[in-house]
Amino acid sequence: MLKKSILAVLTLLVLAACSNKEDDLTTEEREKVIEDGTAGYEMMGGEVQKATNVPANEEKAILAAFDEYIASFNDKDIERYMNTISKDPKGFNYDEDKKLAEEVFDQFDAKRDVTNVTIAKYNEDEAQVFANMTTHSLQVETNVEHESAGRQVTVFVKEDGEWKVTSVFYIGDDTKSSTGNQ
Repeated sequence: MLKKSILAVLTLLVLAACSNKEDDLTTEEREKVIEDGTAGYEMMGGEVQKATNVPANEEKAILAAFDEYIASFNDKDIERYMNTISKDPKGFNYDEDKKLAEEVFDQFDAKRDVTNVTIAKYNEDEAQVFANMTTHSLQVETNVEHESAGRQVTVFVKEDGEWKVTSVFYIGDDTKSSTGNQ
């Protein structure tokens, strides 16, 4: 029972800022959404294909926004973290995401590690950033560790001249997740 409740909270941790409508989808359906629908990227030989139409200055700004999104989460800095989030997100509720992030920051020592960060789709109003993500967490109260891995597409929109997270699509890889005591 404890393991299931920890996994439920950690799923929320990983999915903070995820679309509510995506929560009801199966893994296969989420794959389809990411590959064919709202979020999208193409795989070439196991690598995500980089969007070729991104101006250099926008690429720098988008990747900096993504880095700040990850760093502020890892630093448990709620003000910085919420500054990376759109005030009018499409995939979640801003106030609920803030409350969830505060709960996660209070209850867990958590870090997100990202690799293969790639702008997979771009237009002047929206950018989709693909990343392989591993979340390492320790529930402070129980000392239970958990690690989860998956692929994430973070959708950014331009808001007041800055790139902000508007939705997140995450597909977990159950073969790379583990829970255990320290």
